Amino acid sequence: MQGTRDEGIEDELYLVDARDQVLGSASKSRCHDGEGLLHRAFSVFIFDSGNRLLLQRRAASKRLWPHFWSNSCCSHPRHGESLEDATLRRLQEELGMQARLEPLYAFQYHARFGTAGSEHELCHVFFGKTDAPPVPWEAEIAAIRWVDAESLTTEMAAEPERFTPWFQQEWQRIRTEFWQRILDGTPDSSTPR
Repeated sequence: MQGTRDEGIEDELYLVDARDQVLGSASKSRCHDGEGLLHRAFSVFIFDSGNRLLLQRRAASKRLWPHFWSNSCCSHPRHGESLEDATLRRLQEELGMQARLEPLYAFQYHARFGTAGSEHELCHVFFGKTDAPPVPWEAEIAAIRWVDAESLTTEMAAEPERFTPWFQQEWQRIRTEFWQRILDGTPDSSTPR
């Protein structure tokens, strides 16, 4: 069953420093204007029991990187919301899924999308496993697909321009530093963290 999806709400996001210490808050729009303000974000990687990754193609309506392929789910905790609550909320909103999520690492990146704005984020990366069928939110997601690791790595190397910049950085690090942890994980679609 789909959770409540908040459309048209201007979220207040956490402004942070390079150590992820909260400095204040600002609207999502302001965080992404111009060169962007450093703010807290997260990326979720959902794998099935065959270790295939669920990808999403961002909707045409997205301000930054519309129509690009990206990881399963990414967003921001709202001001006053924990990372754990935000990841579970957004996974339900975007994909109609529940999974126990485990943190992998956090990193800072900055990427500009022409004149539309920038991502300037301290991003926390999580993974989970589930065989539950995704139910994508069409306002956010144009398409989804499951892909195995080798195929994705080959495709990303051949056509990097089709993938979001944060996803490319995250995938490279997951493959080089965390892949065994992904393989050792077990599906758990019913017990969110």
